[in-house]
Amino acid sequence: MKKCVLAFSGGLDTSYCVKYLKDELGLEVFSVLVNVGGFSQEELAEAEEKAYALGVKKHITIESTKDYYQNIVRYLLFGNVLKNGTYPLSVSAERIHQALAISEYANQMDADFIAHGSTGAGNDQVRFDLIFQLHNPGISVLTPIRDQKLSREKEIEYLSKKGVEISWEKAKYSVNKGLWGTSVGGSETLTSNKPLPEEAWPTKLTQSQSEDVTLHFHKGELTGIDGAEGDPVSAIQQLQERAGAYGIGRDVHVGDTIIGIKGRVGFEAASPLIAIKAHHLLEKHVLAKWQQYWKQQLGEWYGMMLHEGQYLDPVMRNIESFLESTQEKVSGKVFVRLFPYRFELLGIESKFDLMQAQESQYGEMNEGWTGEDVKGFTRILANSMKQINKS
Repeated sequence: MKKCVLAFSGGLDTSYCVKYLKDELGLEVFSVLVNVGGFSQEELAEAEEKAYALGVKKHITIESTKDYYQNIVRYLLFGNVLKNGTYPLSVSAERIHQALAISEYANQMDADFIAHGSTGAGNDQVRFDLIFQLHNPGISVLTPIRDQKLSREKEIEYLSKKGVEISWEKAKYSVNKGLWGTSVGGSETLTSNKPLPEEAWPTKLTQSQSEDVTLHFHKGELTGIDGAEGDPVSAIQQLQERAGAYGIGRDVHVGDTIIGIKGRVGFEAASPLIAIKAHHLLEKHVLAKWQQYWKQQLGEWYGMMLHEGQYLDPVMRNIESFLESTQEKVSGKVFVRLFPYRFELLGIESKFDLMQAQESQYGEMNEGWTGEDVKGFTRILANSMKQINKS
């Protein structure tokens, strides 16, 4: 029997893929789940149990949360990346990293095929295919959901005939959780006017009283919460647990897909949104004007390239080097107040704060120059505009 490595999550699409690849195509299926911070140990055990119940030859879990942070997430934070000013690229970033790990496993297994459960109308199919074509040129890619143009109802019907029962209530919404946010797709996101209902959001509102939280940054990375220093992954997870309870970070992103159509998806990303906004505020205090300007341009470009699956383009490594080089003095504390469904940035504290390094205070007194100095400066500054306006 020929070997097929399947990108597996335990959801409806990949469950269908196991049965189809095994029963209809007669392949030995080797399922692999790449955890990038979205699964608890209990959920990982359930996914493994489900994979074997579906009939896979072998299932493995690749724990890759820290590598995912180190190789991708921290650059999204350095660049303050929000797609269309809204979306922190939660799934976009995950898929690239997962595809790289799966492609490596497929090569190790000397697989004949590699498969994923992406549909034919989304971005993930391109991200997976690009990585697999580049890293697994001798392995054929199988995409049952895309090729058969299946609806979720049709998948449930097929699995039911195979003795696998999945309730429509559980499959009604497609939820993808990871370190850098959770995406939510359903019938409402296929429209332009319907919001997601309360029951669609995985994290429920449980906190109503406001509270303050202090974020600690070191060279651009979130390293601690309220005085407790740790590693960035733990800090991101702790912030998500606290802020998610307020329902913070819920939104619906509307964007241009790689394949040229408009797409709409819900997401909740309390920790990424707070971390990005707090990081940006700290940068406003400690970075020079033109550093901030070029960071914004390159950060947006980096996010766009990542979203479109172009992670392996060498220019991405160049942008990463630039972004990291700007973070040398992005260290300090940012004070945040949490409320139901929103948050406020209260201020910062940093030894590199340029507001405290000046010889004058904005809008108040100055000690570094005289009024006559400003008059002369203004005349020179206006000179070119005077010449142009005379012509």
